[in-house]
Amino acid sequence: MSYTLGVDIGTFESKGVLVDGDGRIVTSAARPHKLLVPQAGWAEHRAEEDWWGDFVYITKELLRTSGIAADRIAAVATSAIGPCMLPVDDDGRPLMNGVLYGVDTRAAREIDELTASIGAATILARCGNALTSQSVGPKILWLARNRPDLFAKTAKILTSTSYVTFRLTGAYVIDHYTAASFSPFYDVGRLDWAFDMAPGIIGPDHLPRLMWSTGIAGHVTAAAAAETGLAVGTPVTCGTIDAAAEAISVGLRDPGDMMMMYGSTIFIIQRTEARVADARLWYAPWLFPGEHASMAGLATSGTLTHWFRDQFARDLPAETAFATLAAEAAASPKAAKGLLVLPYFSGERTPIHDPKAKGAIFGLDLTHERGDLYRATLEGIAHGTAHVIDTFREIGQPPARILAVGGGTKNAVWLQATSDIGRIGQILSGITLGASYGDAFLAAVATGRVERSDISRWNPPTHEVAATDAEAYVAAHTQFQRLYAQTRDIAHALGETR
Repeated sequence: MSYTLGVDIGTFESKGVLVDGDGRIVTSAARPHKLLVPQAGWAEHRAEEDWWGDFVYITKELLRTSGIAADRIAAVATSAIGPCMLPVDDDGRPLMNGVLYGVDTRAAREIDELTASIGAATILARCGNALTSQSVGPKILWLARNRPDLFAKTAKILTSTSYVTFRLTGAYVIDHYTAASFSPFYDVGRLDWAFDMAPGIIGPDHLPRLMWSTGIAGHVTAAAAAETGLAVGTPVTCGTIDAAAEAISVGLRDPGDMMMMYGSTIFIIQRTEARVADARLWYAPWLFPGEHASMAGLATSGTLTHWFRDQFARDLPAETAFATLAAEAAASPKAAKGLLVLPYFSGERTPIHDPKAKGAIFGLDLTHERGDLYRATLEGIAHGTAHVIDTFREIGQPPARILAVGGGTKNAVWLQATSDIGRIGQILSGITLGASYGDAFLAAVATGRVERSDISRWNPPTHEVAATDAEAYVAAHTQFQRLYAQTRDIAHALGETR
């Protein structure tokens, strides 16, 4: 029997899995790393240590703990957080830390200027997306303006997945799904790079070769084999963004299917029959030719729960802190005794696209306890998620079924609040490893070992979380949206004082 290996580089942790031909997990491994926040509005990773270093560590662990010979691994697939922006020199060496996806809001000025110069309608028509903090193009312009010495040395602009793939194979490649976030340098109609909308910033030589996610980008080089323990010549797929691999892992396949990922951020992907153009959401070609997807994402979700633990649960042992907080939240009534939390601690992505938004805890009085605050935090994330679901409904794309995945699904309060506030059911599958498992499946697809429909055999659904008390949150959800609207100007003004 041959095996496939998948590794995913996440915001706070990387995970890997080795599976057999029937999708059974042979072994898994994980390694934590830190999210670097050099200043407010910035979010970074160290490409060499956090991306490649994690991949090397995890791959060695998978081989060591499984006892599987490296030459029995049929293919490797990777995914990673994205879209990121990493400039590298002529030898592929990183010139700075990787600038992360929409949680990094440093390019707000460049977003406004590019939108004004190109035109919002043109950008939406050509790129499929409005320019937001999720867009890589404005961050490239930020680099050119603010780090001209580094920009002069830049040979390629990579993202997280493409850097790992380069280290494995020596090839500079990127999948179409990820490339769609490089607006305004990608044309979704032509499925190709475009430089005429923002001329004079970069050219074709600066960007990787475009491929579909399951295309074979290359094979493990001798240098990569020496570092990772993989066999020289092992096929490596192009790879993709973590959320897409996570969607694959739980069976997203048909139009109307929606994946809801509970990770460091909430990320949502819905397969659609055709391209959907709405500035509040994101669009990308899906992982396979001729297919389409609409996406949405909050800026802080799991990240916000980590922040809460670090600031308000220092008295609790680290290994049990989240379980204790969850129990305290479960003891608090729904709507948390009138508390509302705006979860905009790193600005907000969809549907408001406001990098200057601020977090807020509103409605406090002397009766509130830590459990109320934590419940309100989880419910605030759920309100933000429901705002996104409402947006899909408004544009005529209500989800046919919602497939939930990610570490946050283990938090019953968070999961139930999302179903109740969003008025949705959520289907969960037995294997919740997420993106790394999806990567292993995509590696099997890429090498012809399985069909796409086989994911329902690899990872069948196990149960559903239904909306059981939507009425408890109707008033609170209206107040949540009013609270943002009525405090937006104050939040923006406060940002000017930092």
